[in-house]
Amino acid sequence: MGSYILCDEMRIKVIFVMVFLFSSDFGLPQLGATLGINYGQVANNLPSPDQALVLINSLKITKTRIYDTNPQVLTAFANSSIELIITVPNEIVEELTNPQQALQWVMTNVQPYIPTTKITGIAVGNEVYTTEDEALMSNLVPAMVALHSALVQLSLDSSIYISTANSLAVLENSYPPSLGSFKPELVPLLAPFLQFLDTTKAPFWINAYPYFAYKDDPIRVSLDYVLFNPNSTGMVDPYTNLHYDNMLYAQVDAVTFAIARMGYEGIEVRVSETGWPSKGDGDEIGATMDNARVYNRNLLLRQMENEGTPLKPNQKLDVYLFALFNEDLKPGPTSERNYGLYQPDGTLAYNVGLTTLTSGASISLTSSATLGCREEVGSLWCWILMLALIRMMMMIL
Repeated sequence: MGSYILCDEMRIKVIFVMVFLFSSDFGLPQLGATLGINYGQVANNLPSPDQALVLINSLKITKTRIYDTNPQVLTAFANSSIELIITVPNEIVEELTNPQQALQWVMTNVQPYIPTTKITGIAVGNEVYTTEDEALMSNLVPAMVALHSALVQLSLDSSIYISTANSLAVLENSYPPSLGSFKPELVPLLAPFLQFLDTTKAPFWINAYPYFAYKDDPIRVSLDYVLFNPNSTGMVDPYTNLHYDNMLYAQVDAVTFAIARMGYEGIEVRVSETGWPSKGDGDEIGATMDNARVYNRNLLLRQMENEGTPLKPNQKLDVYLFALFNEDLKPGPTSERNYGLYQPDGTLAYNVGLTTLTSGASISLTSSATLGCREEVGSLWCWILMLALIRMMMMIL
């Protein structure tokens, strides 16, 4: 009988701690603080933007990036808590070098939706500096300058910044991170771009995928290192003595060093895309559901802790996960169509610790913590709960 009483007392104490954790500022960190998600739409079978919004809100994510200025998305996201980054397609960058065209573009695609839709960033093109399109590359900064001038003219520059997402292929060297440098042929183009970012206080965005490093050299690249798993094969930068236990942080710091090498130390580096494919072709080594689950779960746990990189540990790293949905019309290898956390019908492509529930036309999610963590022992919310409880106990002691 005594043991049952003790059990009941323990349950009451646990419930009290849970209520405290979930209701206080001390408790669980919010995903939306540093984590965003890319909402691509290269598919013919996706849910409506309204349904996508329900899904994103259920994930407690408050930052989203889209690859166009789809008016249906901009309208659907009105009066929500979502901060939205919109994109100027590569095909129209040249025409926006004209100040009048840039002003018209902003007046058509941005101004009508402000402030109900929280547009906070404009990505001008995507991976422009690795397209080998010389005209596009040379037109990028003039288009950014013209768009920024339009924002100033419309009094929108204080709430919306302008940048572009860059492939890691802009780097000539990334190892060790302290030797990070840009390709010499890109330096003349990157100099005015960095000057623009520095002047407007905008971030340098990178699309960083440790998956590709592992796929290309699985013998020498440790899988645990790229998946954020505990490992003994991390690396220590011999010039800074900084220790890296995962490749993504090393990639980010390599870009930071490359920027500093160009004379700009105050520009923040953010990850505009990262993720892991759950399926691939026969030669796409590592593209498996298990690896995708582990990479994204570990990344989410890091983001919950508001971590910074070894070079800038006190500056939380903003990361946008790629992607919300699998997109069946994307060209290229099988992996390109299998980066999504979710299938188009709203069911999980794989479980990172959240359980999908569908009802009628709506899509909703419930954390597996509320289901007794029965989905999987290592589920995301179970780990978060454990971390929070441990933190609480340390504080009490």
